[in-house]
Amino acid sequence: MKKFALIGLAGYIAPRHLKAIQAVGGELVAALDIADSVGILDAYFPQCEFFTNESDFYDYLLDHVSVDYLVVCSPNHLHEEHCLAGLKLNATVICEKPLGLTTESLRNLAEAENYTEKKIYTILQLRLHPMLQEIKQQLTAGKHQVQITYFTPRGKWYHKSWKGDIEKSGGIATNIGIHLFDLSYWLFGNILSLDVIENSDTESKGRMELEHAQVEWHLSIAAGHTAERRITIDGKSYAFTEGFSDLHTASYEQILQNNGFGIPEVMPSVDMVERIRNAR
Repeated sequence: MKKFALIGLAGYIAPRHLKAIQAVGGELVAALDIADSVGILDAYFPQCEFFTNESDFYDYLLDHVSVDYLVVCSPNHLHEEHCLAGLKLNATVICEKPLGLTTESLRNLAEAENYTEKKIYTILQLRLHPMLQEIKQQLTAGKHQVQITYFTPRGKWYHKSWKGDIEKSGGIATNIGIHLFDLSYWLFGNILSLDVIENSDTESKGRMELEHAQVEWHLSIAAGHTAERRITIDGKSYAFTEGFSDLHTASYEQILQNNGFGIPEVMPSVDMVERIRNAR
């Protein structure tokens, strides 16, 4: 049985990882969060050791139990630090999106990987979405006209949390939109140019030219929108809201077969969102 440890247990995304660890037959042996509202553990791994102090967490992993995987669900600006800690524990790392806030951060992680026999993987679940895989297979040659819409309303709490701090989250293009920019690259190739029209705390709009598409995007967390995830290609519209949140287990299954998405796959989308952030 593979042993897992997890950083960021009290956050929004951790339950998907708990479910995936359980589904692949793993055991969560240790978890860390500065918040102690983690009763969800009882539904998955009630015997898991829990820590609110980072030093105690690492001491336990160094002195009492070695883990095969360290799962990183901490705030975005801590991902690089926690991924490096996972490599130092001689563990394979599974990190939530975004793997890093900058391409420099990803290069640092790649350099650290070179000194270990372990890998850093991230969750790019849209690449595993059956409908989007079918779209990729059916794409014809030529330049496509693409619109991407992602509306996911958030309340006032969002702006008070680390997610609302661009230095910590990277802004909504990174925190909310990284999957969509990865999807754009995966379907239509490398970025050639990018023009930001609006980039506020609640909205991100712009257009970019990729190798095989002209892409317009609109991301919003404003309360006035109805939740929607949609991609329109040459006038044909596809909604991918359904099943979006159910693909972590599939991601874990690939990672356990050493076939997950690593730093090279992530670099283009992080480059895109970094350009958007710098255009503010």
